[in-house]
Amino acid sequence: MSGADTVHRNHLDALFRTHYRWLCTYLRRQLHDAESAEDIAAETFAQLLQSPSVTAIREPRAMLTTIAQRLLYQRWRRADLERRHAQQIDVDVATSPEELAQLSQTLKRLDRSLQRLPGKVRSTFLLARIDGLTYPQIAAELGISQRSVSAYMSRSQALCDRHSANQILTDKRSA
Repeated sequence: MSGADTVHRNHLDALFRTHYRWLCTYLRRQLHDAESAEDIAAETFAQLLQSPSVTAIREPRAMLTTIAQRLLYQRWRRADLERRHAQQIDVDVATSPEELAQLSQTLKRLDRSLQRLPGKVRSTFLLARIDGLTYPQIAAELGISQRSVSAYMSRSQALCDRHSANQILTDKRSA
């Protein structure tokens, strides 16, 4: 571990000790759910841990709130996507419990796959597919170039293609 890594980790450790409880309380008021609040607070600090350097933060609570809000919006967007997807599937009384379980497992696998993508790639995909934003709008929202948006969408589309191919193989095996 380099000296810069140690300084970064020590700084984050101090931030965590000072602001984690405050962030949990803040999120709990918004979510009315202690477990979800703690999950988002932990993910907020995990994202900070992955960032290159956070040693010069003038307003740590503002930064933590911004990151947590983005994570919260992603969670809400994902829930909206799941609801829309369930409505599109036209789940009726004739749908068997096995089909519902298989659909649920497919959505969970897709969600896990999306969670493995880096933050900006995942955000780009969600902004395009769920919010329907154009590439220029996504670039402005995330503060990246349109070329990066295009590359991120290609990367996420490749993941979706792999996911679909794996699903087809799984379906054939179980048939």
